Amino acid sequence: MSSPKRMRRAVASSLALLGAGALLVGCASGGTAPKADLGSGPAKAGTVKEGALQGSTVTFVSWGGVFQKGQMDAAGKPFAKASGATVLEDGPTEYAKVKAQVDNNAVTWDVVDTDIIWAQKQCGDKGLLMPIDKKIIDTSKVPDGLVGDCYVPAMQYGYVILYNAKKYPTAPTGWKDFFDTQKFPGKRAIAGFEDVGPGIYEGALLADGVAPDKLYPLDMDRAYKSIDGIRSSLIYWKTGAESQQMIESGEADMALVWSGRGYAAVKNGADYKPIWNQALQITEALGVPKNAKNPDAAFAFINYYLGKEQQEKLTELTSYSPVNTEAEPKLDALGKEYLTTAPEIAKQMVPTDAKWWAENYDSELERWTKWLQG
Repeated sequence: MSSPKRMRRAVASSLALLGAGALLVGCASGGTAPKADLGSGPAKAGTVKEGALQGSTVTFVSWGGVFQKGQMDAAGKPFAKASGATVLEDGPTEYAKVKAQVDNNAVTWDVVDTDIIWAQKQCGDKGLLMPIDKKIIDTSKVPDGLVGDCYVPAMQYGYVILYNAKKYPTAPTGWKDFFDTQKFPGKRAIAGFEDVGPGIYEGALLADGVAPDKLYPLDMDRAYKSIDGIRSSLIYWKTGAESQQMIESGEADMALVWSGRGYAAVKNGADYKPIWNQALQITEALGVPKNAKNPDAAFAFINYYLGKEQQEKLTELTSYSPVNTEAEPKLDALGKEYLTTAPEIAKQMVPTDAKWWAENYDSELERWTKWLQG
């Protein structure tokens, strides 16, 4: 199963775990759920029938801090007001807890924010997540390729190279320059925790001339050969906060980081620039655990979360990009530079393949762990 370390990369700026205000709900979702009347006609993202879930409880689980607060302010609280449901929150997401709840038929978490690779691994008969109910969830406004059999996207962001503008008067323009330590000498920061997923591997292949639409299945032998070639120039971050600090301190001349962390570093004054050319598109997922006591209410929550207004507000609060194609968040100039759904940025980015990573996660994690130790 995917490590919880993996999801820590998806959190915006300084995310602490939920503090004293968190609701540790125990068996809040237990018992027989009231019958929900969600109305007639096709589902429409961002809406719920007024009072439809009166007497129901939905427990939403995410990663805490700024990001989860944004999710609750943008979607959770207004959903509760509109639907009549009691919306509780818990966190951080722990995959072992999801498994224990499902295995013991004692599910208290109704909607869970997870890493998309983990979510992909949990689809199907042997997985831990229920199939998405398209009668309740309207995914028509979700960008192509982001909906799985048992999840929808929670948000999207970029895995992007930032470079020190003072160090490089001639700006690097992409992965080829990241791997060219002769023309662009200096330290490169990449993730160095014991977890795998889209990132330096795709970058190595793109630098070596592989076309974006021919990336998968990844030729990992070829990727490692390129990464080995710059190993002496690599430094490693283990948390999003550490990646941001490496930029703000100037320790990294180039850094492969989550776009939210890059945005936060530049907002704090770091003179660094992003390279959107062939930056990697990454998403998080929302899913409903099997054996959830009130799946209709959980799916209704997700449907509401995907609405245009909800997604606009979530982006404005967290800096991460919306998953509704009609969303037009109001951002300052810097925020617009990191909005990965902006047409001028989106057209440069490379989609990543969660299905391939889910199928190859275990073997690639073993290889990466050995490489880090070597």
